[in-house]
Amino acid sequence: MNPASALSTYPSLKGRPVFITGGGSGIGAAMVSAFAEQGARVAFVDIAEGASDALARQLAEAGHAAPWWRVCDVRDVAALQSCIAEAAAELGDFAVLVNNVASDDRHTLESVTPAYYEERMAINERPAFFAIQSVVPGMRRLGFGSIVNLGSTGWQGKGGAYPCYAIAKSSVNGLTRGLARPLGEDRIRINTVSPGWVMTERQIKLWLDAEGEREIKRNQCLPDKLQPHDIARMVLFLASDDAAMCTAQEFKVDAGWV
Repeated sequence: MNPASALSTYPSLKGRPVFITGGGSGIGAAMVSAFAEQGARVAFVDIAEGASDALARQLAEAGHAAPWWRVCDVRDVAALQSCIAEAAAELGDFAVLVNNVASDDRHTLESVTPAYYEERMAINERPAFFAIQSVVPGMRRLGFGSIVNLGSTGWQGKGGAYPCYAIAKSSVNGLTRGLARPLGEDRIRINTVSPGWVMTERQIKLWLDAEGEREIKRNQCLPDKLQPHDIARMVLFLASDDAAMCTAQEFKVDAGWV
């Protein structure tokens, strides 16, 4: 199956300003590329300068509009909100926000200190709320908007290798459902996309071993490994006008993990 080049075309995304957190690599980079290929005006932040710069150059060389991007540590809420404001001043009010940034570092219950717990929440939970807070005024000016929060199926499968990550990612559905009605009054949609085990470079390098291969074969209904562009496909749909009546929902892209 071909990657992003095989994505459907959504005319409503052409020229539409889109902001993505954690867009420099992995699933985030696949989404940045997918939106750029749709002709959207893409902005993203990431802490990885080298990967972000390479992605922007690659898209420009492929003939797409180079994305606006900045190095940003999303643990700094003021810096994140400043980047969103700066990007909006250049690209226009954002019609789409994708809260993608996350870090699934492994840890045990016994090893967690209050400082580590706060740091995990500062990456995996807090940025989504404050990014939403930043873009909603612009969406209200536009009269519409789509917010996509990246969740996870890992905690739903009772994975025990990252309790702090599980707490943060389980809260995503609460954020989505808790804001759906007040935002919906202004035709702003908000949904969760929960990926299964996606074969990013990080996952392959750190976690995919022989037992992981067996786990995929045992638990997925579909035989193919999930790729970043598989998640981008669902996000594009939810960002587009084709999903105009979809809100307050969780959409799983996990190859039927059981």
